[in-house]
Amino acid sequence: MGISSSGIGSGLDVDGIIAKLMQAEAAPLANFDKKAGALQTRLAALAKVNAAVGSFQGALTSLNSPSTFSALNSLSSNKDLLSASAGTGAVPGKYSINVSQLASAQSLTTAGRASMSATIGSGAKTTLTFQFGSIGGGSFGVAGTALGPSIATGGISNGSLSVNGTVIATGAATRSAAQLAEAINAKTETTGVTAKAGTATSAANLFAGFGPVTTAASASYTLSVGGVAIASQAGTGATLDAAGIDAALAGGTVSAALATANITFTGNAQDGSLQFTAADGSNLTVLEAIGGSGAVTGGLEGAGVANTGTSVTTTAGVTLSSSEGKQIMVGGSNPGAAGLVAGSAGSYLGGAAFAQDGAQASGTVTLDAGSQSLQGIRDAINKANIGVTATIVSDGGDNPYHLVLTSNKTGAKSSMKIGVDGADGQPADPAIAALLGHDPSGAQGLTQTSAAQDTLLNMNGIDIRSSSTTVTDAVQGVSLDITATGSTNLNVTRDTASISTAVNNFVKAYNELNKTISSLTDYNSETKKAGALQGDASVRSIQSQLRRQLGGAVEGLGGKLTTLGQVGITFQRDGSLAVDTTKLNKAVNDNYAEIGGLFAAVGSATDGMIKFDKSSAATKPGTYGINITSLASQGTLTSAAALSGATTIGANTTWRITLNQTDPVSEKKTQDITLAAGTYTNAQLAAMLRAAVNGNTTFAGAGDTVETKVDGDGRLSISSSKYGSTSNLAIASVSGSSPDIVFGSATPEAGKDVEGTIGGVAATGNGQALTAAAGSPADGIQVSINGGLVGERGTVNFSKGFAFELTNLATGFVGKDSLISNKTDGLNISIKSIATARDRFSARLETIEKRYRAQFTALDSALMSMQSTSAYLTQQLAALSANAG
Repeated sequence: MGISSSGIGSGLDVDGIIAKLMQAEAAPLANFDKKAGALQTRLAALAKVNAAVGSFQGALTSLNSPSTFSALNSLSSNKDLLSASAGTGAVPGKYSINVSQLASAQSLTTAGRASMSATIGSGAKTTLTFQFGSIGGGSFGVAGTALGPSIATGGISNGSLSVNGTVIATGAATRSAAQLAEAINAKTETTGVTAKAGTATSAANLFAGFGPVTTAASASYTLSVGGVAIASQAGTGATLDAAGIDAALAGGTVSAALATANITFTGNAQDGSLQFTAADGSNLTVLEAIGGSGAVTGGLEGAGVANTGTSVTTTAGVTLSSSEGKQIMVGGSNPGAAGLVAGSAGSYLGGAAFAQDGAQASGTVTLDAGSQSLQGIRDAINKANIGVTATIVSDGGDNPYHLVLTSNKTGAKSSMKIGVDGADGQPADPAIAALLGHDPSGAQGLTQTSAAQDTLLNMNGIDIRSSSTTVTDAVQGVSLDITATGSTNLNVTRDTASISTAVNNFVKAYNELNKTISSLTDYNSETKKAGALQGDASVRSIQSQLRRQLGGAVEGLGGKLTTLGQVGITFQRDGSLAVDTTKLNKAVNDNYAEIGGLFAAVGSATDGMIKFDKSSAATKPGTYGINITSLASQGTLTSAAALSGATTIGANTTWRITLNQTDPVSEKKTQDITLAAGTYTNAQLAAMLRAAVNGNTTFAGAGDTVETKVDGDGRLSISSSKYGSTSNLAIASVSGSSPDIVFGSATPEAGKDVEGTIGGVAATGNGQALTAAAGSPADGIQVSINGGLVGERGTVNFSKGFAFELTNLATGFVGKDSLISNKTDGLNISIKSIATARDRFSARLETIEKRYRAQFTALDSALMSMQSTSAYLTQQLAALSANAG
């Protein structure tokens, strides 16, 4: 097959001819591109409008939120001490705050051990029971012994005693517990320790052998106590016996003198039980003074025994108390002189009582043979997840390892009481009991290194305590985060600046949107160019609808503010908005309670126990009456009769409790709850039962909790914390003491939903929430009925402010199935249709070109053939002519 090229044979410019023909054929492609370009320009213009509307809608967010108009600023004058944030319900105010104590968690540490891994005790199965509560009565500190006899005469030399590293100033004059306590208290500010002198009480048998006193003619006898003369005798005329002493004490003169000296007495001399007490810790001296030159017999020495005078001095000791519940370090050259022992010490002293917190459940930890080392105990406690964290620390000594137990919660009600029990009723292993048994009112096997205490503060003269350093209930709606002790001022003010910012952002966004629409739909006479969307009525309608909405008035407010012009927002001649800042600020300050309703969708109830929850797009502005026919109730079980006040829960008592059971039935709504054995008062029983149920992790995880209370008639009730028809409760016995010992034959009552009308139309109740009927003017309104009475309960007022309505309007312009999205979809369809038509036309051009090329290629071949024939004939004719010649 030979090689061919168009026009090579004949000289015909086939490619050039075809190119010119195709150029003419392709002329319509420019029209396709022009149409598509015009549509793309409109599409880009719509995208600008869409973005501007979106920005406008975003600028409305703050104004559409009621919280913007209730926001407050809170400023502390000492941010290193306290920071604050104001939320819902807060009101402006000024507060003077003094913080004297920060909340802390209790930490207990065991005695040191040589090994972390060695088994402690016999390895018998042991159960630890942790209770959490408060410690009342008594104090935390160190109880000293009575001062020695030599101290009563010679005092305590300076340097003998130091407390927490501070030397206590003592000397020859420091001869009594009262004087020693005064010296220690002089350093309380630096030591954190206070001292209290004990009482000095004479011996119980001091007067047991008191014999009648006889005196010679020239002799005298005087009995005095603490410098107060009780009775005396002189000469031979009388005999002083025990009855005489009792008679003297019964007299007003002696008793008044003893009271002035702060001395009390008990018993009587006649039976030998007479005792004197110096309540202030002063030394108490019982003195028999002999005067004259004659003989004296009897008295304390006994009947008939010569008496040359006696002096018996009784001293007291001091008790040191740590204000923070921390160990007290006693030191000095001779602390024994002060009745104290050198070293770190501290425990709860006599009179302390532990009361379990009903809001915190007890927790148990089982120690098997393999977990009875410090490490094993630590791991078992942490695994049990009972609200205690266990760690091991080393002090580097001979027995360096200490188990440290710290409550996970702060506050005075989070102190720990740890019980140690053996398995199957057997006694606890003595070694484990000694190590871990801890009862603040009894034996304390662990050492407290940090006390469970509340945050204490005074606000405007009112004392406040909180279990946390975050205080949320001192000032309504204000949360305080306290980090140090000291004083500060807190100023809570209205956040009017945020309102002004939100208004200006809204006006700016509207003006940008208005400018964008105008530039894209108008004709510019200067540039002689029309906007890409000129003549687009639908885009123009966005502008007109917004202007109409902005120029209207809000319905349902019932206050002074109903238009934007009243707050300084007005239209200008070019269609833009402007803000009169002075007028806006005045309107906000003068009408702060109403300003939110001008912009946001706002609802409020006139009854203080009714809370407006929400509305919907279907809710119409207006005022709607509320009538309650039945209040919501809780699922409750109440004891059939009054309790005795001493209810005993036996060992191994487990109750099966069903709480807020659903349909279909959920197994998680029924749990076996173990109750701590013991004898409880009514209040203690209610607290224990509440703590046991609320401490169940399955219930707690589902938000199912209970409330307990004891009525005035002594009946105990337990209720689901939930309201409504899904609130229910049932209790059955599994083992141990039956629920009948508390509730008798009583049966539970299921909860009920609230019932009533909104706007005169029956509403739907769900717990305490009441929702207006669908299709009614109040459709979408939901209120919470938080108590009160049945009957007419006032009204709920609802209004839709400018920002709310503008947001809904803008939603119709952008997003799915909106005006702009529909137009955009239409343009994209048209562009796609043009592209399809162009592609079809381009395909047709290819066919035409192929046809042209085939035709002209054939023509080229024909011409080449003709040219070849012509050349041959010319050659032949030339040959013939030459031959003929």
